[in-house]
Amino acid sequence: MDFVTHYAWLIWLGLILIFLIIEMMTLEFTFLMIAIGSLGGLISGLFGLAWWAQIVIAAVLALLLLGLVKPALLRHLKKGADPALTLIDALIGMDATAIKDFKNNSGQVKLAVGETWTAKLEDGGKASVREGDLLKVVGIEGATAVVAPTGKGSK
Repeated sequence: MDFVTHYAWLIWLGLILIFLIIEMMTLEFTFLMIAIGSLGGLISGLFGLAWWAQIVIAAVLALLLLGLVKPALLRHLKKGADPALTLIDALIGMDATAIKDFKNNSGQVKLAVGETWTAKLEDGGKASVREGDLLKVVGIEGATAVVAPTGKGSK
């Protein structure tokens, strides 16, 4: 126990370094908060507190930071995120035009962005779709667009 008491500052420095390295690999702020808690343990050790008190201070500080600071920090960082939809999310709700008649609940559509997709009807083929009919993309299943008639007829 004398070793731990005498070299606690070195143990804290090692833990802080390890936590910071892990944080640099994960980039999610969890290990940063734990490293700051460990810094509190190091500082309390420099003031002469017992090793068990250093651990308690480090744990309480880390838990407070994880519970209070990390969520606010993540909210603040996500505030300026790009609101533009990408990939499949950008296709949902997009207008499409049937480029040939649908047979057996499937056909091909040209999306508003100019891409041609294999498509199937959302309602299982109850609606009749002719070439030129306007449709709306309601989902994507693999490489197939799930579409629904807009009721606006053809272009």
